[in-house]
Amino acid sequence: MPRGERMREVRLPSTGVTVHVFSTPGPGIAEAPVFVLVHGIGMSHRYLNRLHGELAQAGAVHSVDLPGFGRSPKPDNGVTIEQYADYLGELLPRLNGRPVVLVGHSMGAQFVTETAVRYPALVGHLVLIGGVTDPTRDSALRQGLALARDTLKEPISGTLIVLGDYLRCGPRWYLATLRPMLSYRTDLRLRDVRAPTLVLRGADDPVSRHEWGVHLAAQAPRGTMLELPGRHLVQFSAATATAGAIRAHLLAPVPPAPVPTVPALGLPVVPVLPVVGGAPGLPATPLRPAEPVAP
Repeated sequence: MPRGERMREVRLPSTGVTVHVFSTPGPGIAEAPVFVLVHGIGMSHRYLNRLHGELAQAGAVHSVDLPGFGRSPKPDNGVTIEQYADYLGELLPRLNGRPVVLVGHSMGAQFVTETAVRYPALVGHLVLIGGVTDPTRDSALRQGLALARDTLKEPISGTLIVLGDYLRCGPRWYLATLRPMLSYRTDLRLRDVRAPTLVLRGADDPVSRHEWGVHLAAQAPRGTMLELPGRHLVQFSAATATAGAIRAHLLAPVPPAPVPTVPALGLPVVPVLPVVGGAPGLPATPLRPAEPVAP
């Protein structure tokens, strides 16, 4: 393990759980950002290691194994997205004394969204990578098929990490966490997020699709969207580009709140951002209009 990096166990007395956190101190500059990375369903910090290393060039990075995942023991009182947001709400002040850049992948995007709503003072910027779950595709079968299609074309090294973490998680705990993942409305909760929000996805991600990404970015009052070459594990297969996009997000002007449009057929307003800003060295990606997502 390189100098300064460490894995530690953190006890959270208010919520009564234990989490493991892999930390890298960063460049040691007082003004440098602090990044906190949150994994998705069945996973651990391990598949975030490439992104962790890239971001550590810009600031301190903490990758979390939430209760029931990776090295952290399962909680006694089940799983809800709100409960996991409370774990993060208790953990973040122990990692840093100022607002962090909170990054979540897949189901982790739900955890960090809820955290940003419940604990706005702790989150300076929010990043959702491959966010879930599109309510028009919220069945276990659809999500499973999309994940299977994705796995076939991901890098083998990333797939091996995923399979290893799934085995460690076990089918019973995976299914227990799947239910809240499928029912949580990330899009609706994003409407209450104050922090500037980047929605990032792999351009060929079959799990978090283009139209859903557009919709998510439009729901966040200060949201933007970026697509990078890759699939659901874009933070693994394109870690350098993903880190560059996150760093650019911190420097970008805060986008204005989207202007509501007239809803059609009684569906909710879904404003669409005209252009997605590219990270340094990456082209801007025009957005296609999103199909409305039913409430």
